[in-house]
Amino acid sequence: MMKRIALAALLAFPALAQSPRQSPWTEGAVGRPWRYPDAQAAGVDTLIARGRALFVARFTDAEGAGRPMATQADIPTRRRRPAAQAHQRLSGPDASACADCHHQPVIGGAGGFAANAFTAEGARNAAFDILDPQFSSERGTTHLFGAGLIELLAREMTRDLRSQRDAAAAEARATGAAVTVPLMTKGVRFGALTALPDGTLDTGAVEGIDADLTLRPFGQKGVVGTLRRFTVTALNAHHGMQAAERFGARWSGSADFDADGVADELGAGDISALVAFQASLPPPIAAPPDDPQWAALAADGAQAFDALGCAACHIPALPLDSLTFADPSPFEGAGTLRAADVAAPIALDLATLDWAARLPRDAKGRALVPLYGDLKRHAMVDAQVAGFGGELLSQGFVERDVFLTAELWGAGDTAPYGHRGDMTTLDAAIRAHGGEGRAARDAYIAADDAARVAVIAFLKALRAPR
Repeated sequence: MMKRIALAALLAFPALAQSPRQSPWTEGAVGRPWRYPDAQAAGVDTLIARGRALFVARFTDAEGAGRPMATQADIPTRRRRPAAQAHQRLSGPDASACADCHHQPVIGGAGGFAANAFTAEGARNAAFDILDPQFSSERGTTHLFGAGLIELLAREMTRDLRSQRDAAAAEARATGAAVTVPLMTKGVRFGALTALPDGTLDTGAVEGIDADLTLRPFGQKGVVGTLRRFTVTALNAHHGMQAAERFGARWSGSADFDADGVADELGAGDISALVAFQASLPPPIAAPPDDPQWAALAADGAQAFDALGCAACHIPALPLDSLTFADPSPFEGAGTLRAADVAAPIALDLATLDWAARLPRDAKGRALVPLYGDLKRHAMVDAQVAGFGGELLSQGFVERDVFLTAELWGAGDTAPYGHRGDMTTLDAAIRAHGGEGRAARDAYIAADDAARVAVIAFLKALRAPR
């Protein structure tokens, strides 16, 4: 049984963060890399503690920080020539620790504009050192609170959608006629799919998700499906720390792909520890403000938020059947450790953590995850309102004007807003909604001052965990 972990211990930022295996007088952050069996044998408390220590650790050159002969690309890619600088703000490595950017208002949180990262979809094979959007897309740092719940929702929704697809395919084969089914899970509609008798699928009417019907709930474009994939990619891009499961001999042919003199810098057990820490981060929970006037406005704002149409995409809560988080995920792909690679995945029962008791439940006993989102992509730009436009590069073959619905839980503590983190207020972010968000945006602008103030008061009451 997982022990209950105090939030103060989980979220506090110590003056000196050391791995449980490190001596306090060393400058090392990692200690001996953990293999997956190490993570399995560690026990949940120790695993999460190891993950937290790695999350706040400032990686050193001796442990492999930096990547002189590797690019920031998520697919192992060598540089044409050694990097001129060990750290580079744009193409990276651009941070010493995960917590350098994920720290507002506490560890695991968001980052300010100064912590923006740059995705290099158009520059996989080379470094870049300019802000020109022809070469990179700028991204604000989002918070990780409730990340385990988000991934669990995505897994269940993926299973639902694939089950609907498979049932339609079976019916089409049995009847010899095309079968069209609406794709719906947890109250979120993802268009429709047509199965043909010959076994092929027409996915032209699928909306807000890739044609493989896999929800990828992380990143502003919704292109990262699991915390494990996010972690492995970010460690290389931002710190120059390579996970052996992607940058080791299996996929790159070398134990020291980045040629920094350190082999197999992070083991599969280290990645599992980081995943466990992130999955265990408590979710933001809406709580009435102490100020009576603010509380009254927030209550009015919750009703206005729904009446104006905002809740059509920013759904207040989605139901979750199971709180058991398996690592690796059943939907991991190549480049990360997969369920088939291990005898049995590590099972984290999030229901035993202190914060789980505060999750509301529906009539069926399912946990309600109050994310204020739908895990779906939407077009957010039109000819008149292009506040979320301006990108010149696609990411993961997602259209440039399409973004994943931002979860609003924690919005009151995670300014600035927008995918670039360049909108200083919630009001500005709302007014920037075009495309599929245009109707709600127009209704907000047309509302009277009192309604708009109430909506902002409501959103400011969606606080990050303390």
